[in-house]
Amino acid sequence: MKIVLSRTDRIGDLLLSTPAITTVRRSFPNAHIVLVTSAYNRVVVERNTDIDELVSLPRAIRPERFGAQFRNVDLAIALAPRSEDLRVVGATRAPVRVGYTYARRYLARLTSRLFVNRMAISEADPDLCERDPHRIVRHEVDQLLDLVALGGARERCADLRLDLRDEDRAAVAGLPDRPIVLHLAPRWFHSGSTLASTVELARRLAGLGRPLAITANAEVGHAVEAFAGVGAAEVLRDLSFFHWAAVFERACCVVTVDTGATHVASAVRRPTLVAFENRYFRLASQEWAPYRVPSRSLRKPQSDDEASLAHFRDEVVDGVADLINA
Repeated sequence: MKIVLSRTDRIGDLLLSTPAITTVRRSFPNAHIVLVTSAYNRVVVERNTDIDELVSLPRAIRPERFGAQFRNVDLAIALAPRSEDLRVVGATRAPVRVGYTYARRYLARLTSRLFVNRMAISEADPDLCERDPHRIVRHEVDQLLDLVALGGARERCADLRLDLRDEDRAAVAGLPDRPIVLHLAPRWFHSGSTLASTVELARRLAGLGRPLAITANAEVGHAVEAFAGVGAAEVLRDLSFFHWAAVFERACCVVTVDTGATHVASAVRRPTLVAFENRYFRLASQEWAPYRVPSRSLRKPQSDDEASLAHFRDEVVDGVADLINA
């Protein structure tokens, strides 16, 4: 049996797909499984032995043309509700082609039928969630497990998979043990949070009785320099993916905005506090919440006036204190 899976979007979303990938492997142990990724997100699964063949979709090639090379497969599943993944899967012409979209994306629901013959409809809808505070949205992991079940994969595994090695841990062994890790990303610096407020937050986190380690993604740029005097034991930038994950594994708590860092922290089973965007909080804090770890999900304020920012900092510090003292 030959199977093609496709997920070409973000690092965090591919990490949330690893339980579904393991479920496919366990359900079809003798199958040859190909995973289509992007050049950007493939690092998440480069060590994953549930996959027999890992290929990246080149930006210069149309998904239909790329997917056509897999015309001899038996099952193809788009693990993301994106046009690129659906078109790759559709081009395989596999007898069973599975994908999903969202309830109120009516055009996508119509056009997706051109590519897949088994369709799941996600209940996730940002506007409906804001209107109805009681609306329940399943975590993306659970939605993906139900998705692959449509293709016959029913030996469910709910564990995120991230293949850290001893050499990754050795590379960060000089860090203090069990620090609070604050991960910086651009969302800390706008829309209900500012650079100055985040610097003050870092100072307060450094005063909670645990060492503070700060990591930063490349998009933060020179803003990371503002954190030099906050009392952090380490300020780390330009880490490789697995060394970054190894830093998280050492943490007593990871503090982040809504980025892939949330899901890396879950994969290494660390308590996590996430500051979600104010808009569409009810959806994001359910579908992309920290997964199966102690956690706090906070809503960033609507504005960046000082009173709102001060209250938000208090919420973050109190939430971290609760997690590290639990």
